[in-house]
Amino acid sequence: MSRKSIAITAFALFSLFFGAGNLILPPQLGFKSGDLWWLVALGFCISAVLIPILGILAHAKLQGTMFDFAKKVSPLFSVVYCYIVYAISIALPSPRTASVTHEMAIQPIWDSSYLFTSIVYFALVYIFVVNRSKVLDIVGKFLTPGILLILLLIIGVSVFTLDFDFGISQFENSLTSGVLEGYQTFDAIGAVVVGGVIIISINLKDKSASYEVKKSLIRKAGWLAGLGLFLVYTGLIITGALFQNSFDIEISRTALLSGISLKTLGSTANVFLSILVSLACFTTAVGIVTGTADFIKGRFNGSQLAYTITAIIGCLLGILMGQFNVGYIIAVALPVLMFIYPITIVLILLNVVPEKFAAPKVFRWVVGTTILFSIPDFLGSIGYGDAIVSVTSWIPLREYHIGWVLPALAVFVLGNLSKQKGR
Repeated sequence: MSRKSIAITAFALFSLFFGAGNLILPPQLGFKSGDLWWLVALGFCISAVLIPILGILAHAKLQGTMFDFAKKVSPLFSVVYCYIVYAISIALPSPRTASVTHEMAIQPIWDSSYLFTSIVYFALVYIFVVNRSKVLDIVGKFLTPGILLILLLIIGVSVFTLDFDFGISQFENSLTSGVLEGYQTFDAIGAVVVGGVIIISINLKDKSASYEVKKSLIRKAGWLAGLGLFLVYTGLIITGALFQNSFDIEISRTALLSGISLKTLGSTANVFLSILVSLACFTTAVGIVTGTADFIKGRFNGSQLAYTITAIIGCLLGILMGQFNVGYIIAVALPVLMFIYPITIVLILLNVVPEKFAAPKVFRWVVGTTILFSIPDFLGSIGYGDAIVSVTSWIPLREYHIGWVLPALAVFVLGNLSKQKGR
């Protein structure tokens, strides 16, 4: 296992997580966090960096597919979980890429509607999905380095030229605000989905590599990719915080990123960033729809018809949701993420811990508890929090929208204690 192999795998992982849509989240977090930017950055990196990288480490241990993450709960639960994750992927993060493209690259130049952009956008996505063109794979190799270079320049100019004069935080709780915003990256879900792709790629390159060699390679590459994500996200958060007094407090996420780019690097670099982000968004949408169609095709015994129908549905959903602005899609995604993200997190953690602590019974108990205690957070996110407060007020951390954490931890401990007593 050479250093070159580790570096290549780390960059591949970094590129998979470094979604263009994610770039609009950290600057606004920092913008609203003011002098508590470091606390917000900590929370954001827990859910947007640490948990996804742990998901990759879990894949290094399992060396299977997405199905293997939840099969200890039950095979049926795992299938249902996979369907839900792919449905969410084509209904929310995929359309969001169209909205980001419209707001960053189309709207500043042409006076067209979100609907028109999303129709053209997903018509092109469909063409690339059904033809499985390798053009985007080739282009994609240059997108991440290009975006990364511009972002590092923006961060560098901001950190080394601006006074460290921060405003007051707009958040009631900076840490949990960062954690919950990290949900919007979808990266924990992404880790569960794309980790299997990395395993397949490694197997194709070196079929003779042992389990331990592949495990070590993925682990080292995962931590290296995580370090890169941590530095970029933290840099964007502190950059946003430094510009708190330069823009209206109600500025949108995309407008803020464009505005910061314009102030630090000028109009040319801003246009270049908009183009690169739009292309990266497009490759992400193609990847999501293709991956979903491949999954459904596999469930229907390799049916090409199932692949085509799924691609059509994915693109129609993209048009339906892509006609709304980024802020609206993020708001719609929140209730869904408040439910599915805790389940994904506990599945990742249960697959990371040593096997002796992760018996099927423990899986079932912990996942069941997480689902139960995620319901109040889900109901709260759709406006029913006050109606159920008399029932849920006793749940620890409920007011921070992470009421599932301590119950899941308690059941994990109790499940392992009962297992040991039963011996």
